Amino acid sequence: MSSLIELLPKVVSEGRREANRILDGLSAASRITLQTNELIQPHKDRSQAEILNDDIEYVDDWKNRLVYGDNLLVMQALLAGDPASGLPSMRGKIDLIYIDPPYDSKADYRTKIELPGANIDSKPTVLEQFAYADTWSANIDGEDVKGTAAYLKYMYPRLVVMRELLSERGNICVHLDYHVGAYMRVILDDIFGKENLKNEIIWGYSGGGVSKNKFAQKHDTLYCYAKSNDSIFNAQYAPYSEKSQALINSRGGTSIDGKERDLGRGKHMEDWWGDIQSLQTFDTERVNYGTQKPEKLLERIEKAFSNNGSIVADFFGGSGTTAAVAEKLGRKWITSDIGKPATMIMRKRFIDNDAGEFLYQSVGDYQREQMSTNFGTRFRVGDLNQIVINLYGAVPFREEDNPRRNLGKIPRTKRLVYVASPSELVSANTIKRALDEMNTFQGGWDKVALLGWNFRSDLGAYLETLEEYKNGTLTIEIIPPDLLDQLKSKTTFKKLSDQVAVDPDGTIRTPVRFSSLQYLTIKDPIVNGNEITVELDNYVILSSDSLPLDSKNKEKMNEVIARDPLALIEYWSIDTDFDGNVFRSTWQDYRQNTDNDSDALHVVNKVTLPLNNTTGLIAIRAVDVFGFESEVIARID
Repeated sequence: MSSLIELLPKVVSEGRREANRILDGLSAASRITLQTNELIQPHKDRSQAEILNDDIEYVDDWKNRLVYGDNLLVMQALLAGDPASGLPSMRGKIDLIYIDPPYDSKADYRTKIELPGANIDSKPTVLEQFAYADTWSANIDGEDVKGTAAYLKYMYPRLVVMRELLSERGNICVHLDYHVGAYMRVILDDIFGKENLKNEIIWGYSGGGVSKNKFAQKHDTLYCYAKSNDSIFNAQYAPYSEKSQALINSRGGTSIDGKERDLGRGKHMEDWWGDIQSLQTFDTERVNYGTQKPEKLLERIEKAFSNNGSIVADFFGGSGTTAAVAEKLGRKWITSDIGKPATMIMRKRFIDNDAGEFLYQSVGDYQREQMSTNFGTRFRVGDLNQIVINLYGAVPFREEDNPRRNLGKIPRTKRLVYVASPSELVSANTIKRALDEMNTFQGGWDKVALLGWNFRSDLGAYLETLEEYKNGTLTIEIIPPDLLDQLKSKTTFKKLSDQVAVDPDGTIRTPVRFSSLQYLTIKDPIVNGNEITVELDNYVILSSDSLPLDSKNKEKMNEVIARDPLALIEYWSIDTDFDGNVFRSTWQDYRQNTDNDSDALHVVNKVTLPLNNTTGLIAIRAVDVFGFESEVIARID
């Protein structure tokens, strides 16, 4: 196996080639776009009077953005722009990019979920779900590699695209620790130019464990590069120590070197920062995200390397500190993350901070774009369908009988498997096609499993009326959104497929977690004059088997599903005048918000709001603790 030093030139070569492919494809008709899932006007669970008296003015020419998805695709969409949606290209528009990417630490990061206990006196049930893995594998020049080289290959094209997004006065600060910092410095020098390294900042902190055989590792490094010689920089100052202040006073305002000193402004800050501590468990700004950084750190970075009104971006958004601080400092912001737990935490944090309105977006045709990025343009949807069928435990039919290559069967059963295209939003029409195949293909089948990547968020209302779904003839399962990441390596696919088996009774055993479709139901809305009352009815989740939980946590989860399904709602919001296109969230509530109730483990289930409706429709959206989204659209008189 090649050493890391031997692989570095290949990492750079392949990274440049990938970046050039991306940049050359920005003007293509099939360029990546961002779809707006929600326009959020923060009004967290507040009274009707507060909403009616709200005098917030929203700025129409710029909307801050929280984006869910792989940041390489997100940044491509930002570079390309979407004139049809009024969103121009962001090329050369961003003054500061701060990123706190994974550190190649070989660790798995998890988030904790607190759910109500079995009865009123019991302690909360605490579950852990996977957030992200800081482990890396890739194919470099035909060789399957793991660890730092794979990590650098992942980062290289992303950093090139970030450079394209920076303004001529822009800066980028990359936050790392000892695991990979030295290697990333070489990569950053190559992309931004060694001469453009503005600062190597050492952030020192204390606390935590100590080592018996080495000094405790208690610092991170920020590599800050400029786009040009005219980049933004605002000097920052630290208070003088009491001893220095006394000395300066005794010398009539001069220090020992004879230079004038301004005690009010303080000492010009240097490139090592030891006055900002990492977050502790008791800090009120904590949002229970493992790698959260303190706001004071981001305040200093943003004040130094951007101006009031600058656009600040963070493409490894995590807990949302960069955007939260930008909001407070009068900066505009864009933040993204590939993890659902992260985007859920960020959305709640911004609402809790009474942020201005912002867009919640995602990558359009996400799986299709991911497929092209991972496997190349020659890889077809049919190829992916065959892989999904195999990993589900089914056997694909011959291509001459199955030209779309999306049908398979479970061995020793009369169960058909139908795979929806990665670019298709599964709807009632998709379900009808799957049922037609069940009834007609090769003489008919007893049951059909519909596997899909993307689903209409209001599909639950249709399923409530469908007999085939209620009696189990039709099952609908979600293909894991990270499956394409798992399939980057041929060895990974073989490892997964080797674990797939079907028992004689038709029970499927697969390491891939296909999850059942969850959906929300509401009671009939009540309109009374200029008010409307909306009440949640039920949250339907059929099984915990496919959720990202171990067996012990699945047992706890099944108890919650049985006794208190609405406890699984993490966040819900309402558009009281839904236009059938953009969901405008004008009211929100979420767990841990106790402004109007004292229950941190439930959302409020019922709310009365002022009603000014011109469309005859309202829409309700909910997100559960695992990030699954549901929508109900109701017609009102």
